[in-house]
Amino acid sequence: MITSKSVLITGSTSGIGLGVAHAFAGAGYNLLFNGLEATGAQIAADVAKQYGVQTVYSPANMMKPDEITAMVRVAEKQFGRLDVVVNNAGIQYVAPIDEFPVEKWDAIIAVNMSATFHTARAAWPGMKARKFGRIINVTSAHALVASEFKAAYVTSKHGITGLTKVLALEGAPFGITCNSICPGYVKTPLVEGQIKDQAKAHGISEEEVIAKVLLAKQPIKQFITVEALGALAVFLASEQANQITGASIPIEGGWTAQ
Repeated sequence: MITSKSVLITGSTSGIGLGVAHAFAGAGYNLLFNGLEATGAQIAADVAKQYGVQTVYSPANMMKPDEITAMVRVAEKQFGRLDVVVNNAGIQYVAPIDEFPVEKWDAIIAVNMSATFHTARAAWPGMKARKFGRIINVTSAHALVASEFKAAYVTSKHGITGLTKVLALEGAPFGITCNSICPGYVKTPLVEGQIKDQAKAHGISEEEVIAKVLLAKQPIKQFITVEALGALAVFLASEQANQITGASIPIEGGWTAQ
């Protein structure tokens, strides 16, 4: 007997995705973890033990549509239903347009944008049949504004904004909502590494890197927390949020207010 709802979170074995996973587990959701880390299965097992929920791990590659569809089927079989999909997996590369490697463009569009389509497409029939579903896309402030040297990333995130609106319209008759969360800079292990690298490269302190480089465009000079993102995602998955759909919700310290 299914006693709680289930969620699939892509890119959930580290960073933002792992923080969102903890929020859903704390709310009693069963979870499918996805990521390329060798420790993915152990991370899923640890969360199951910590929160008393069911978990399963999938190493599906977000560049491979067949693996994405198979991952959705695993979640449906394991939990009996799939209520929520959080599209979080993403990659980045920074370069001027005339120096941007074509293979990097293709990879970023595949992982950041096309994978969002493939997961939603695979989960849609079950959600439609049950008259309930939540698609939550973790995008970026760059889904709303642009920055130099991030052609593929900004394009992919803007593309998800459009897809979010389409899915909201198509899902409306069936109790399916689709929204995007648009964070600014989040202090993950990946970003912490960038802070150290930039401090060394520019000969400035880590505090200066944070204030003058990373958070330069955020009026509130603080990193977004994974806990805040998780809380927002859990709310968007709730019954109370059933009238919120097609939205791209900024959580970026005022970046896009300028």
